[in-house]
Amino acid sequence: MTVVDRGRQTGSVIARSDFVHLRVHTAYSLLEGAIHIKKLPDLCKKYAMPALAITDSGNLFGALEFSETLSKAAIQPIIGLNLAVRIDEPGTQPHPAAGGPKPAPASLLFLAQNEHGYGHLMKLTSRSYMLAPAGEPPQIRLSDLEGLTDGLIVLTGGASGPLGQLVQSGQMPAARALLERLSGLFPERVYVELQRHGLAAEAACEAGMIDLAYDLGLPLVATNDVMFSDAGMYAAHEALLCIAEGSYVGQDDRAKLTPQHYFKSGEDMVALFADLPEAISNTIEIARRCAYRPRTRKPILPRFDAGSGLDEDAELKRQAEEGLVERLALSAHADAEEYRARLAFELDVICRMGFAGYFLIVADFIKWAKSHSIPVGPGRGSGAGSLVAYVLTITDLDPLRFGLLFERFLNPERVSMPDFDIDFCQERRDEVIKYVQERYGYDQVAQIITFGKLQARAVLRDVGRVLQMPYGQVDRLCKMVPNNPANPVTLEEAIKGEVRLREARDSDDQVKRLMDISLKLEGLYRHASTHAAGVVIGDRPLDELVPLYRDPRSDFPVTQFNMKWVEPAGLVKFDFLGLKTLTVLERANRLLARRGIQLDFANLPLEDKATFAMLTRGETTGVFQLESSGMRDVLRRLKPDSIEDIIALV
Repeated sequence: MTVVDRGRQTGSVIARSDFVHLRVHTAYSLLEGAIHIKKLPDLCKKYAMPALAITDSGNLFGALEFSETLSKAAIQPIIGLNLAVRIDEPGTQPHPAAGGPKPAPASLLFLAQNEHGYGHLMKLTSRSYMLAPAGEPPQIRLSDLEGLTDGLIVLTGGASGPLGQLVQSGQMPAARALLERLSGLFPERVYVELQRHGLAAEAACEAGMIDLAYDLGLPLVATNDVMFSDAGMYAAHEALLCIAEGSYVGQDDRAKLTPQHYFKSGEDMVALFADLPEAISNTIEIARRCAYRPRTRKPILPRFDAGSGLDEDAELKRQAEEGLVERLALSAHADAEEYRARLAFELDVICRMGFAGYFLIVADFIKWAKSHSIPVGPGRGSGAGSLVAYVLTITDLDPLRFGLLFERFLNPERVSMPDFDIDFCQERRDEVIKYVQERYGYDQVAQIITFGKLQARAVLRDVGRVLQMPYGQVDRLCKMVPNNPANPVTLEEAIKGEVRLREARDSDDQVKRLMDISLKLEGLYRHASTHAAGVVIGDRPLDELVPLYRDPRSDFPVTQFNMKWVEPAGLVKFDFLGLKTLTVLERANRLLARRGIQLDFANLPLEDKATFAMLTRGETTGVFQLESSGMRDVLRRLKPDSIEDIIALV
C-alpha cells in the first residue's frame, strides 16, 4: 500500500514510495561512489522517498554532512556503514584457491537505530583503520563486534557479503552458523539482504539465502547497491573504477559493475521484487526503526589544568598579569595604565565568552616549543590584535604600538571560536604536535582529514589514460585548461572559454567521449590525506565525537570529518602551520653563530637602514609575503623606509 501525506498548505496528496534505499555509496566511497551528497535530496524528492541511508565503504566521512543536508530537505537521514568484517571462526570462511592468497574480508552493512548505535558505528570504523593489519585494507574481525552491537541493525551484504560467499561455495553449515552468530550479536536486528543487479553470483546464492532466512525466522530485505545517480552515468562510473585500480576500460579482467547500480525508483524496485513483497516492505520497517541522526553542536574545549588549583579564568588572569609585567619591563616608553586597561578589557571579554581555556592551551604549547628551541612565528592574522596573546607570548607583536584591534579577533556581538594562525619551523612542527598528544592523551588529539578532488586537468589525464588515448594528445588538451590553483577553473568553464577545446571536441569522437566522461566525474573525491595544519584536541576520547581515520603514511590518528565539519561535530581546531621561512631562518642563525654572530629574532631593530635599502632594491627572495614579482616591483617604486610602509603594502 502506498503511504500518503496531506500537504499542510495546499491540501494536496503526496504519494510516498513503498521502498527506501538502504545502500547508497556517495562520493566519499573514494573512486567507487559517484554521487555528491548535495544531489541526494533531489533524487529522493524525484522518487518521493521519505528516507535514505548513506553506507559508504568503510567510512563515515560524509555522515554529518549527509545528516544536515537531508534533514534540511525534510528527508529522514539514516547513517550506515559498509564495513569489511573478517569472519574469524573456523569453518566460516570461503575456501581460498589452492595455494592462493588469503581472501579479502567481505562486508556487512550496519545501520544506526539510535545515538548509542551511531556511537558504535564511530568506534567500529575507527578501529577498522587504526587496528587493520599492516598492508591490508581497513577491516575488523567478527569478534570485534562484541559489546558494540546495541543500537545497530545488520544486513548480510548480498551475494558479495560473507553469507553470500559461503552459500555460493556450498558451505551451507558454515552459512547457517554465521547467521546464528549474527543473530546472537544482533537479536531481532539481522536482515538477510537480497540484490538483483543481474549478476550470476546473485542468482547462484539467492535461493540458498532465502531458505536459510525462512529456516531461522529471519526477515529478508531488498537493496540496490547504488553507486551512481542514473543509468546514463554507467560508462563514466566504469572509467572511475578503472582510475581506482589502474586498469583500462577496454580490459576484460577488471572490476566491473552493471548498469543496474543506479538510484532506482521505488516502482522499479517493487517490480523487481514482485515475488518477495516482504523484502520491499522491510525497507520501510528498517527506516522506521532508525530514528536517529547526528547533529551539529558547539565546540567543546578540553579542560586546561595548570596544576595551580585555580579555575581557567583565574589562571588566565594570573598568567596574563605576570606576562604584562615582563613585557612592560622591555619597553621603557609604554604607558603602563593604558596597557593594564586594555588587558582588563580583553580578559573580561575572553572569560565572558568562555575562551580562557583556549588561550591557555595555545600559550602552553607555544611556550613548550620556545623552551625547546623550536622556532615559532611572531604571529599574524587577526590574533595579533590581542594584548592577552602578546603577554602570554602567543604572539610577539605589541598590538598597542601598531594600533591593532582586538575586536577583529574576538567580538561578543559575533560569537565564533578564536583562531590563531601559528607558524612553526617546518622540520620540527611534529615535535609540538607530539607534545600536545602526550599532554592531552593519544586518544584525544588528532589531525584533520582532507580530500583531493578530480579537478579539470587531473580528470582529463586520468580518463585519458583509462581510455588509452595517446599521452601527447591528452597533454595538449590539458594545457588548454587554465591553471589557477587559487581559483580553479572547472572543465565546463574551460570548454566555454577556450575555442580550441570546443574545436577538438567537435572534430574528434574520442575527444568528445573523453570530455563527456570527464565532465561527469569532475569534482569527485580521488583520495584522502592529512590537512597540512589542522589539529583537534578533545575533552574525551575522540571516537566518542567523531570517527577516526589513519593515513597509510602515518600512525597519527586523523578525523574522518574534514575542516568544514569537524568543528560542527564538537571539536576545537588549532592551526599548527609548518613554515619553511622559519626553518631557513633557524639554519641561517646557526651558521651565523659559527662566526660568533648572535641574533635574537624576537628583538630585531625595526629601523635598520641597510634592510630597507635591500627591500627597495627588490631583493626579497625568501622574505615572507614579499617574494612575488608584483611585490618586488611595488617595493622598488615605493622605496619603503619604515616598518609601517611594509605593513601598509602587505
